[in-house]
Amino acid sequence: QVQLVESGGGLVQAGGSLRLSCVASGGSFGRYAMGWFRQTPGKEREFAAAISGSGSNTGYADSVKGRFTISRDSAKNTVYLQMNSVKPEDTAVYYCAANSVHYFSENLVYYSADRYGYWGQGTQVTVSS
Repeated sequence: QVQLVESGGGLVQAGGSLRLSCVASGGSFGRYAMGWFRQTPGKEREFAAAISGSGSNTGYADSVKGRFTISRDSAKNTVYLQMNSVKPEDTAVYYCAANSVHYFSENLVYYSADRYGYWGQGTQVTVSS
């Protein structure tokens, strides 16, 4: 069973950058497709970005495409979310998630929160205008 711990959240001005990190422990990192989701009060958790277990494929929500970049470092068991040109509407709690995958699906990207069985505690990102 994998445990996920996010870090890197904080307060940033609109147009600035922030990098979120998520360290995974307790599992074989390469066997997990990873995703970043975000949630604001009163709203459902929303997909932001995802990366396949192999790291070869990525996917993004339209709202962050071209501004956010997801990546993973297998040596550090860490997945990152580089957030550039942030906007006030990016303000949310950001959650890291992991989905255990078999080798034959290691190149797939998962967009639905229902596909992820493991979640971190979240890190707050606040973008000021």
